[in-house]
Amino acid sequence: MLRIENHIGAITVTQKYLKALISRTAASCFGVSGMNDCNPLAAFVLPKSKQKGVFIRTKNNKLRIDLHITVSYGVNASAITDSIVKNVRFAVEQATDIPVDKINVFIDKIT
Repeated sequence: MLRIENHIGAITVTQKYLKALISRTAASCFGVSGMNDCNPLAAFVLPKSKQKGVFIRTKNNKLRIDLHITVSYGVNASAITDSIVKNVRFAVEQATDIPVDKINVFIDKIT
């Protein structure tokens, strides 16, 4: 669970919900063909995980998100990452009211 304190009170969000929201938002962006773990052993431990490729940290009551994606061949990688950053930041801040400090997008594969 993530617990963020603000001037109104406390916000509590489960990691499972946040990872599912981020994964679904990133995967729906144009050019993204999938999400993948950076750890090759994770595929054996959690083969059907819907939140794979999403890693969340908090620092100073702000989120830092790492995304590991697979992109389609022939699309502009810079445009894809800009789109993912914008869409994920908007979705998380709209749904949870938790500020997003940084989003790192790692392109691990091209298909």
